[in-house]
Amino acid sequence: MRVLKVVGLDVDGRSIICEADSGDKFIMVVDDRLRAAVRGDRVGSSQTQIDVEVTTVLSPKDIQARIRAGASVEQVAAAAGAPLERVERFAHPVLLERSRAAELATAAHPILADGPSVLTLLETVTTSLVARGLDPDSTTWDAWRNEDGRWTVQLGWKAGRSDNVAHFRFTPGAHGGTVSAFDDAASELIDPDFARPLRAVPLAELDFTEPVAAPAPAPAPEPLSEPEPEPTVEAKKPARARKGKPAVPAWEDVLLGVRSSGQR
Repeated sequence: MRVLKVVGLDVDGRSIICEADSGDKFIMVVDDRLRAAVRGDRVGSSQTQIDVEVTTVLSPKDIQARIRAGASVEQVAAAAGAPLERVERFAHPVLLERSRAAELATAAHPILADGPSVLTLLETVTTSLVARGLDPDSTTWDAWRNEDGRWTVQLGWKAGRSDNVAHFRFTPGAHGGTVSAFDDAASELIDPDFARPLRAVPLAELDFTEPVAAPAPAPAPEPLSEPEPEPTVEAKKPARARKGKPAVPAWEDVLLGVRSSGQR
């Protein structure tokens, strides 16, 4: 059990404000049972001891303030010791407010070194995650309001088995407003000079639907044919006689009537 100390009365004068060692404040309703417990009265013959029920009660305003600051319904219910249904009833409109702020932040423009980016935060983050081989559709967005009234936007995504988060500061304004990186993870996501090559696909994972045809073998060279023998010349044509003076028959040929060609 947690020890509480009395701080004072509430403004309505019907409840007592108590404070725990952690600094959390609680409200105790003053009723007949509390008054009887303070007096030490005993009631009823069948009741040997007064059953004092101490219930930690948070006002609706306190519940909504904690939810708006980023706490979950379960965290508020556990810290206050209040029923979960009661916290959910007052937390629902604030959760819608947080969801709307996160949606508006995705349409804001990241602030870079040379001014606001042309792309929105959602477009920038999507491009950055795709470049890392991650699924941009599996991201989660959340937002909560800080003590200074500004919104903190949280982006969550998975990389393998690890859960990652990045935080931005969202300032609503004209043309969707602006967002600035709040941590190193957010700075890397919106850095226009940050680039990581896409992961190479291993060759073993490739699925070829058609086998690659092997190159056709080169045709075998044709055997060299033996050279045909040149035809032999059986007889050479007689060389043409040189033109000159006709031969002069001998004297005995003239007497015998024989021509120089050997014909009579």
